[in-house]
Amino acid sequence: MFGLIPKEEAFFELFKKAAHNMIEGSRLLKDMMEDFRDPADKAKRIKEVEHVGDGITHDIATRLNQTFITPIDREDIHDLASALDDILDAVEAVADRFVIYKITRPTDSAIRLADILYRASVAVGRGVDRVNLSHAQINECSVEVNSLENEADRVSRDAISGLFEKETDPIAVIKWKEIYETFEAGTDRCEDVANILERIVLKHH
Repeated sequence: MFGLIPKEEAFFELFKKAAHNMIEGSRLLKDMMEDFRDPADKAKRIKEVEHVGDGITHDIATRLNQTFITPIDREDIHDLASALDDILDAVEAVADRFVIYKITRPTDSAIRLADILYRASVAVGRGVDRVNLSHAQINECSVEVNSLENEADRVSRDAISGLFEKETDPIAVIKWKEIYETFEAGTDRCEDVANILERIVLKHH
């Protein structure tokens, strides 16, 4: 698919490793929302996964600097690694805010958003696994991620609207608004990855 040029296939394995580590982080966040016992410990576990992700991103950057001929464009390698890392950063940021803001329990909207982000992460992982396959197979993942991002946008928008209608504590409004927006940022980053994958396949198919 990518032509008769020398390839450093390890990049694809590192992308898969980064994607599946990111999925684990989003799974832990979903679990945190659905079973809100000891949130500080669960946030700590997510931080550990995020730290692993940082290491993978560093490995990709190091390999990129050491590789003369890359299997795909250097900017695409950089962008894909960064976007995968950004999803995990958003996951960690959500978990941190629940602890820092001393949230006593997640709202139904937070539980829904965590589930949407997890499903979007899984779809992204499938896309990364298929990056060296056909455009149709990547497009299938992109359509799913786009649909989930739209769903997250609706849930977040409705939740924030409800805050301004019903919540009387302005500090609570500020806290929850930031949490909802950070959830949504995570699904936005999933869409970024899907767009990058489509770009890669269109260039090289």
